[in-house]
Amino acid sequence: MKMAFESLSDKLQNVFKNLRSKGRLTEADVKAALKEVKMALLEADVSFKVVKQFMKSVQERAVGADVMTGLNPGQMVIKIVNEELVALMGSETTEIALRPAGEITVIMMVGLQGAGKTTTTAKLAGKLKSKGRVPLLAACDVYRPAAIQQLQINGEKQGIEVFSMGDKQSPVNIARAAVEHAKSRNMNVVILDTAGRLHVDEEMMDELVQIKEAVHVDQTILVVDAMTGQDAVNVSEMFNEKIGIDGVILTKLDGDSRGGAALSIRATCGKPILYVGMGEKLSDLEQFYPDRMASRILGMGDVMSLIEKAQATLDENKAKELEQKIKKAKFGFDDYLESMNQMKNMGGLSGILSMMPGMGGSKMKNLEGMIDEKALARNEAIILSMTPEERANPDILNPSRKKRIAAGCGVDIAEVNRLVKQFEQTRKMMKQIPGMTGGRGGKRGKFKFPF
Repeated sequence: MKMAFESLSDKLQNVFKNLRSKGRLTEADVKAALKEVKMALLEADVSFKVVKQFMKSVQERAVGADVMTGLNPGQMVIKIVNEELVALMGSETTEIALRPAGEITVIMMVGLQGAGKTTTTAKLAGKLKSKGRVPLLAACDVYRPAAIQQLQINGEKQGIEVFSMGDKQSPVNIARAAVEHAKSRNMNVVILDTAGRLHVDEEMMDELVQIKEAVHVDQTILVVDAMTGQDAVNVSEMFNEKIGIDGVILTKLDGDSRGGAALSIRATCGKPILYVGMGEKLSDLEQFYPDRMASRILGMGDVMSLIEKAQATLDENKAKELEQKIKKAKFGFDDYLESMNQMKNMGGLSGILSMMPGMGGSKMKNLEGMIDEKALARNEAIILSMTPEERANPDILNPSRKKRIAAGCGVDIAEVNRLVKQFEQTRKMMKQIPGMTGGRGGKRGKFKFPF
């Protein structure tokens, strides 16, 4: 998985590597390193005013006597940069403010066309549903062709009702009727998907103001495209000034953008980043944690997010069942396939590795080149071409069976042999790991990752 801060992460890690290599630091060493940090932030499209204030705060702390006379001044400077990055992005994680479950919370989603607002609206509804809320999606974009249909398709995928009155009614009437509909159905969140434009204009702003006057909007959330860099900050300021926003969702943070928007928005418009979009799937919306994002930027990984993703994705009962199969040497290709699917649900191998310490920037890029996602899909096709008996008992796979399997999924027999060999090695390794099967050399441990 790419991250918007790859280039920034690389540059900062190089600066800090040089700091660590020096035993004691002079004030000149620190100033030279901070100058490089400043250039890296500006190149990442962080607002000049934000960079100026950030560097002032860091420098005041970094050249203090406590740092310069400490046992490891290099690490102290890194710690200060990390803390100031967290402060820049908001220090604390901010949740969307919801009314008590017995009342209706109205959320209005706003933003420019192309930022991914309609998809993000459905993603957010799914998040709130998973937290026990009963959301209703309201199709208030009556201008963009297929906007209503897009919302309906995504709502259906999330198992969430979409309220629509077609494209002939005014968005104000639709919003009002959607709230009444939610009341009659005992729903407690209404999310209004409003229209976007190619740029901020008076007509769009007037319409949003009219909606706010017609229904009581509890939260106005701006969706901005992280790939637009500094423009995302300008858009945030304009929306906040004209209609007032309560928070921001950044989309496309997995893209090739330089990521400056995430570091600038809170400082410039004073509004928190609530969630970040990290992919195209409807599940790819992550709570924004300033401390975790700072860790990822500095190449320290994001182990907490990885653990949470594992807990939310992995089926504990299946994991226990798999552990028993490994212990009894009954681990088959169906289990192997299940492991692959669980890994896929966690964002794939590249998504998991991107959260590990030291895996940011170019290191991740190099690894992505080695991870052949097509090969994983091919392996899945090979396994699905086997009979249930062959999947359950791989030892019966003789040359004629392998030839039939290869023909069944359209690959060379060498591919089948490679997978079987890889499977055997995995099975052997799993049997030997202490703690995984209660074998020699360690206490029985909890089986967390079945792959």
